[in-house]
Parts: sequence; structure tokens; C-alpha cells
Amino acid sequence: MSGTATSDAGHGPLSGIKVVELAGIGPGPFAAMLLADLGADVVRVDRPGGAGLAIDPDHDITNRNKRSVLIDLKSPEGPGLVLDLAERADIVIEGYRPGVAERLGVGPEACHERNASLVYGRMTGWGQDGPLADRAGHDIAYIAVTGTLGMIGKPDEPPAVPANLVGDYAGGSLYLVVGVLAALQHARTHGEGQVVDAAIVDGAAHLASMIHGMMAAGGWQDRRGSNLLDGGCPFYGNYETADGGYMAVGALERQFYDEFVRLLGIEDEAPGRKDFARWDELRSAIAERFKTRTRDEWTAVFAGSDACVAPVLSLREAPQHPHLAARGTFVEHSGITQPAPAPRFSATPGAVRSAPARPGAHTAEIAADWDLPGLTADDKS
Repeated sequence: MSGTATSDAGHGPLSGIKVVELAGIGPGPFAAMLLADLGADVVRVDRPGGAGLAIDPDHDITNRNKRSVLIDLKSPEGPGLVLDLAERADIVIEGYRPGVAERLGVGPEACHERNASLVYGRMTGWGQDGPLADRAGHDIAYIAVTGTLGMIGKPDEPPAVPANLVGDYAGGSLYLVVGVLAALQHARTHGEGQVVDAAIVDGAAHLASMIHGMMAAGGWQDRRGSNLLDGGCPFYGNYETADGGYMAVGALERQFYDEFVRLLGIEDEAPGRKDFARWDELRSAIAERFKTRTRDEWTAVFAGSDACVAPVLSLREAPQHPHLAARGTFVEHSGITQPAPAPRFSATPGAVRSAPARPGAHTAEIAADWDLPGLTADDKS
């Protein structure tokens, strides 16, 4: 795929933005992928031996639309090469523990000495300071201490684990991207770079802002499975069908609820939606009725309605959903079915332009494009 990312430059609203990603795992690579999807020229600095999790590089789509150089930061020339890249970049992203980048010689102070307008994005779980800043951790621990994990799941069971979507990607990657783009706007206006401290604990806590407001107003109980949006409400939840599938119900507003119970066939027997004392009875009636047909049969019943009901699909099923297929929510590239870039732009659409970058595969290209002949001095490609 050598040259593909360069030849398609100009696609996406971030075309012309140069990003250096110091290879890591989880939220950092995903954030850099999002920037690359939006058109940025993302150069991933891979290290000999890989970054951690043993994912086949040909299938790691978080490295799509990027290019890669192989640099050993522990070698005598390694830090200088990264600083050369940072000097020419708009954004640097790293996901080391606090202090590691400094010890390697590529921390924000060293980078800013070479490029005063650089945006230096730091992605961690605990943040750059605080009692736990130097401790190891993963998504589940970060969302646990914020209260976010504790509100997901049934009240009589352990909290449900939402993969690593809520912490790593929602509370981490997306906040890092918002942060570096906001800082980039400041840098372009004032010529002043800065450090963006994106901590998963901060982002995951921030995601629950509305819930904290509801709790302060007395409209949310601080226990899971007891509220309007956490499964406590019988007309906002998942129900098993006759074939072991599930239907998701979100009929909150009165007009949607009325259509829901009518199509479900229980409008004459269902207790009032605001009769909280009979919510268990309503839940049982809904569950019993859903068990009488298969998931596909219920999907057909609710098709074209405003009942706010949808089938719960698997990852492999989702790309075939008629709406997602019509919108092109998933695309196939390099033999991999994958989510398309999001969001969408009318004037500067993004695209999957290149396959996942193999470590070190683009050294010669980047040396030429970024005017860095030192990258190939020792035949690092």
C-alpha cells in the first residue's frame, strides 16, 4: 500500500494537518485513526518489537489511513528523529505513563523547544497528576472509580462490562481528539502550542454529566437498574424473543409508547405507563409477549413504525442492516469489513484511503514528504 495515503491527500477536513503518533495501545491509536480518517497525515512511530497487544498488523484497522516509520527511542539517534518529526508536525500524540516521554527525550518541553506552536496530546487513564497517575490500569478500572461502570447492568447482578467503549474510546480517544483540535485552533490563532492532558477518568466522568444533574434534581437513583435510562423502566430495555434473540425497546415518550403497546398487542391489558407500582407487571407482560415470536418476526412487526423498537444485532450482522447498508455505515477495504469514517462532511468527506499501516512500511515516503533524509540514513525502512 506504499504511497496510497499520500496520493489521496486532500480528502477530509483535516487535510494538510501533520500528526505524529508515538505508538501505543487502545485509545491513542484510535484517536490517531480518527484524525487520519478526517484527512490528517498521521505518521505512526512504531518501535521494534511492537507496541503491546499482539494484533495482526494487517487487521488492526486503528492503523488505517496512517503511515509508519520504525524508530527505536532507546537508540542514540531515536529521540532526535522523533524531535525532527515533531518540529514539522502540528500535533503529537503519546500514551505513555507520566514522565516516560520525558525520560525518552521526547516530552513536551523538548518538542516545544523545536516547535513552539505544537499541540502535544497526552493520553492516559489516570491523568498526568494525582495519587494514581503512575499506576497501571485498564479501561474497566478507570470507569469503575468514576461511577460510570456501577450504573450499567441489572441491580441484582455485577455491573455489566461495556467492552472498552465507554472508557478507552468514549472517555479517552474522543476527548483527546476534541482537545487537540481545540488546542490546534488556539495555536493557529495565537501561535502558541500547549499540552492536552486527556485522562480517561476525566472523560468518563464528564460523559455522565446529565445523570449527575438528574441525580441532583432527585430524578435519578444512585443504584443501577432503577432509573429511566438504565433498564429500570419496562419500556426502555431489552427483551428476549422466541428464538433466543433480543429486541431493544426505547418507547419513552407517550406517543411512541402508545404505538409500541399497540403493535406489541398488549394495549388493552398493559397497566398505565406512569403507574410505577405496576412496572413489574408491565415488564412481565412485555417480556411474555416478546417470547411468542422470533426476532425477525418482531422486526417485521415494528418496521416502519415510530415505536422505537429495533433488533439487537451481532457485530457480524450489523453491516447487513438495511439502514446501515443504505448509508454505507460499514465499508469493505483491503478485505476487511469495517466502520466507515464518521462523522460526515458535505464539502470535505473522509474515506478509508489505505490499509492498516505495517510497522516501518513508509519510512522512505515520509523521509521525502517531510524532508527528513535522516530517517533513511541507516536504512530503517
